[in-house]
This record gives sequence, structure tokens and C-alpha cells, in this order.
Amino acid sequence: MSFSLIEMYYSMGPTAKGIIFVMALMSVYSLSVMIERFLTYRKAKKQSRAYAPKVAKLLKDGKVQEAIKISSDKEVRSSHLAKVLLAGLQEYEYQKESGGGTRDDMMEAAHRAIERATALNVTDLKRGLSGLATVGATAPFVGLLGTVIGIINAFRGMALTGSGGIGAISAGIAEALVTTAVGLFVAIPAVWAFNYLTTRVDSFTVEMDNSASELLDYMAKKTAS
Repeated sequence: MSFSLIEMYYSMGPTAKGIIFVMALMSVYSLSVMIERFLTYRKAKKQSRAYAPKVAKLLKDGKVQEAIKISSDKEVRSSHLAKVLLAGLQEYEYQKESGGGTRDDMMEAAHRAIERATALNVTDLKRGLSGLATVGATAPFVGLLGTVIGIINAFRGMALTGSGGIGAISAGIAEALVTTAVGLFVAIPAVWAFNYLTTRVDSFTVEMDNSASELLDYMAKKTAS
């Protein structure tokens, strides 16, 4: 018997083939999440880098309406900083124009709007990561299931034929171990990608918190003057 992967696949039973098919779907899903998230994060970083100095200059010059306008522009639609600062600026202007209470009330309303926008943005940035973690955690066990079933079948075949020795079951065990190897092949990139993307989300969260803090400091100075 040939021990090439193709030959072993065609010699597998329906259960093992089904497990390989499931892991192929898991691999396709994890790769799609990796690529989509990587492109999304790169776009968010690029747009935020261009956006931050522009809005900082406008706020320094006291041009809040212009800052709101560029924060809602389609060119920064993917920017995590623009989404957070837009919520705070809009709430600040609304409270100022409606005369909505004291200085502390205005600051608290803007702070709550920023917190809501940050929470929604973090949730959006984490989209798909839980599925990636699930693939990384379960793929080895799915492969191990195929291995266990394959070994059971190999020993059962040996019992039915009455032949003994490692030579009688070596081919069956080799086929069974393929599913474990495939499971690890699917899981390892998924785990690496999950850890990397989670670190990127944490970095974005720190950037949003810092920008929100700077905006609140700006609002405090404006309302005090």
C-alpha cells in the first residue's frame, strides 16, 4: 500500500473522510476570518493615522463643527478613532446647544457617549475572533476523534482476520494518525492568528481610550472658559 496522503485518504472509511471534510471547512473559515480581520485592521490603522492629526488641529483651533464633519466623512468610515471621537463631539455639541444642564452634566453625557461608542467599536473589532479561537481549540480534538475511530477499526480488522503483529495494523494506524496531523495543521495557524489579532484589538482599545481621554480634557477646558 502506498503511504501518500492521497492514497491514505481514498482508503479511509466514511467516518474519517467526514472528519477530514469538517476540518477542511474549519480551515477555510479560519483563513477567511484571518484575511478579513487583517485587512479590516490595516484599513482602520491607515485611516486613523490620517485622521488623528487633522481632528487635533481643528479642535486646537476651536473648530468643533469641522471636527464633527471630518469625523463622519466616508474616508474615515473604518477608523476606530473617528467613531469614538464623533460620538463624544456630537453629544458635546448637542448638550451645549440644548443647554442640557451644568458643566458636569455635559461632561458626563459626553463621557457616556464615548463609552458606548468604544464598547460597540471593540465588539465590532472582535467580530470573528471567537470563532477563530473555537477552531484553534477544537480542531486537534476533532482530529483525535478520527484517530481513535481509525485505531479502533484497525484493531477490529485485525481481530476479524486473525492476523497479528504490528505489520497487520500499521497501515490502519498510519491512516488514523492523518486526522490528528490535519487537526494540528488547522489549529496551529488559528491559534497564532487569534493571539496576534487579539493583540491588535488591545492596541486599538488603548488608542481609543487615550483619544477619548484627550477629548474629554479638551471639553473640560472649553466648558471652563
